[in-house]
Amino acid sequence: MRLRLTFIAMFVALVAISSACSRKSAAHVPPPAQIGATENGIASWYGAPYHGRPTSSGEIYDQEQLTAAHRTLPFGTWVEVTNLGNEKQVDVRITDRGPFVDGRIIDLSLAAAREIDMVRSGTARVRLRVIEAPQTSYAVQAGAFSTCDRAEAFAKKFGDARVVPGASVCRVLIGHYLSLEDANRLAQKVRKTAGAAMVVPDR
Repeated sequence: MRLRLTFIAMFVALVAISSACSRKSAAHVPPPAQIGATENGIASWYGAPYHGRPTSSGEIYDQEQLTAAHRTLPFGTWVEVTNLGNEKQVDVRITDRGPFVDGRIIDLSLAAAREIDMVRSGTARVRLRVIEAPQTSYAVQAGAFSTCDRAEAFAKKFGDARVVPGASVCRVLIGHYLSLEDANRLAQKVRKTAGAAMVVPDR
């Protein structure tokens, strides 16, 4: 009887530990950001050596795209950033986590920092406002192939490419949910590697 009770106690303990571990390891997904929500604080920006490296969202960081890092906003959230020192504005998409310096609320890409004239100063006091995502977003098509095997091989040349099968061709797309401005910038860079690139709607 004592052996049976000991076994039951051990079983209950193991279940409790397993349950606690599963709760601890569950991924925390931030709730959707409320359109119109605002936040004031200090912005900074980041470029090299992070350029070309994966962000917390899994996207490859491109310092020439209008993106930013925020500690809590869900990935893909669009934010209007206003430099309170000169009233210049830029719309950015959250793709990364940070900044991890007390008192700072957002880390802008180099391109975004350039838009609101804060590259030289390094930081600026800003107001953030959550906005709706653009109705149309874009990607860059680097190539289209008759077979997906060829498309997959070609996509390996790029760090953030995906293959999209179609009725007759497999397309290689680069970038996710880009603004038209960002897509045009990226297309210029892709042409240097692929020889040709075109901006297309990202559906």
